[in-house]
Amino acid sequence: MKRRAILIGVLMVFTAACTTPAAPPAPSPAPATPAPTLSPSPSAPTATPAGPRELVLMTHDSFAVSEEVLREFEQRYHARVQILKAGDAGAALNKAILAKGAPLADVFFGVDNTFFSRAIREDLFEPYRPKGLEEIPAEFILDPELRLIPIDYGDVCVNYDKKYFREKGLKPPETLEDLARPEYRGLLVVENPATSSPGLAFMLATIAHFGEERWLDFWRALKANDVKITEGWEDAYYKEFSGATGSPGTRPLVVSYATSPAAEVYFSQGQLSEPPTGNVLGKDACFRQIEFAGILKGARNRDLAERWMDYMISLRFQEDIPLQMFVFPVHPKAKLPDFFQKFAEVPREPARLDPARIDANRERWIQEWTDLMLR
Repeated sequence: MKRRAILIGVLMVFTAACTTPAAPPAPSPAPATPAPTLSPSPSAPTATPAGPRELVLMTHDSFAVSEEVLREFEQRYHARVQILKAGDAGAALNKAILAKGAPLADVFFGVDNTFFSRAIREDLFEPYRPKGLEEIPAEFILDPELRLIPIDYGDVCVNYDKKYFREKGLKPPETLEDLARPEYRGLLVVENPATSSPGLAFMLATIAHFGEERWLDFWRALKANDVKITEGWEDAYYKEFSGATGSPGTRPLVVSYATSPAAEVYFSQGQLSEPPTGNVLGKDACFRQIEFAGILKGARNRDLAERWMDYMISLRFQEDIPLQMFVFPVHPKAKLPDFFQKFAEVPREPARLDPARIDANRERWIQEWTDLMLR
């Protein structure tokens, strides 16, 4: 998911711990009688303990894992995990493509279904079937050759400010079509799909829903209805959206994530008992993002990369995902945090597009959107 975008601006960056070199031995006392000097035999090597092997994980800036879960892997396999953050999902993938043949990492995490076919076409990944993959629902497995393995999923949706609509006596929108109605004029803020992961996902949702013939007509109607466009999610959510905690924004509708309302409760530190925001969950109003990981061709530590892939779909790692990245684990047996179960909504009919279709048309669609909305 392209993903994915930065959620609530509070995700922490965890780095691997470094080992502390042992103290030098204390000097031996000088002998009472001078002893003959012996040269060491060149054939007698000095025994030194082997240090941990390094696994390099290349990913987008929004990746997070708890320190405890990371340490468990490192201790189990006598390894050190270096997390190499390389920008948003698209930028990170571009860097991996440029380094093809001499990869910067062993494993790449963060390819989502909007860039899936491009990653496959570039032939970046080695096939591998992780232990436990049989537990993962088939709907998430998009590559039959198992070069990219699903790790998590989430939905980009329109959030609304409950207080605004309650005070105005106005019913929140329920469908994409509603957003272009006159009663919602000047209320919506969206992100530029050329510069924002949720912006791209929302654009794709409109294409899936309205089709090639009508999707630009919908955006033309939004433009006439005074939609506001920002370059990224943070500006849209924290500066323009009236429902975000502490935001000076005045617009009560924003393109964000289906888990954003739950995150508002979690990060209120007990001040909120229910979300101040809601989701527009009508048919195709949300776009389903799936994030994948894969072993890069030329990985220096292939066996350790395989163990990391096993770990990412294990229950231990999967149950860590919701509170780290505010998306859902793909493992159906992974237990969700209580507040996630209570407040994190999942749309029944999210928009979907075939990754190959996205790959074939993504740049053209973005250009058509730009020509209409920004010129």
